Amino acid sequence: MERESATTYEPKRNSEIRVFESFDDISTDLAEYISQISEISVKERGYFAIALSGAPLVSFLWKLCEAPYNKTLDWSKWYIFWTDERAVAKNHAESNYKLTKEGFLAKVPILNGHVYSINDNATVEDAATDYEFVIRQLVKVRTIGVSESNDCPKFDLILLDMGSDGHVASLFPNHPALELKDDWVTYITDSPQPPPERITFTLPVINSASNIAIVATGDDKVKAVHLAVSDGTEGPDAPALLPARMIHPTDGKLVWFLDKAAAASLEANNGDASYDEHAEYRL
Repeated sequence: MERESATTYEPKRNSEIRVFESFDDISTDLAEYISQISEISVKERGYFAIALSGAPLVSFLWKLCEAPYNKTLDWSKWYIFWTDERAVAKNHAESNYKLTKEGFLAKVPILNGHVYSINDNATVEDAATDYEFVIRQLVKVRTIGVSESNDCPKFDLILLDMGSDGHVASLFPNHPALELKDDWVTYITDSPQPPPERITFTLPVINSASNIAIVATGDDKVKAVHLAVSDGTEGPDAPALLPARMIHPTDGKLVWFLDKAAAASLEANNGDASYDEHAEYRL
């Protein structure tokens, strides 16, 4: 895969950090990244099971709606899920389903029957239970793979965006949901960001994916990026449980997609090396 506009870092085993000059560069590389995983998954398993995060991430998927991807990808083999969802109606302005449908799904030929949104008529607790049941049924028939390490679903790709507080999906710093081990999908009623009621994948499910991508842009993400990827002790200001730092693929690969603003602390840490958009650095 060519990444002419990206600087690449390799901070930890099975993880990679790509730093880009612009949003357009991120979108271009992300489209190629998703395309390659899709093609490999369809060839090897016959399906491509992808779980998406919220609205900020959808804005980076527009390249997939254009040539060549809109014609070359085997969209009939795509299965769409959400890593998290707000407990609101599907036509609500804060619905991840609505935002994804308008920004992506309506522009590509993914089969309606392959799009799995939550039951927005149920309570948030029941919606989480129902969503986990649906995933378990699809794991049984191997539409979604299964992890050999822990029997969790093994999504081909989980796409996440990271908040300035270091949250991913609807897993927030120091929240009890971070400690769940057996549930695949859980619910929260006390999100620090509105709306308060949400369903979310748990860490074991996210970490069981074959591929995980985290997108973070903007200078408000600098501290969270630093805390998430740095080795050693971060100091007293770091949250005890920072969700983004807890993303460690069990048997997969993690790739960070950052703009230069979000990656500013990484640039500072490599201040002894000249910045080269074609270079590779190791942290």
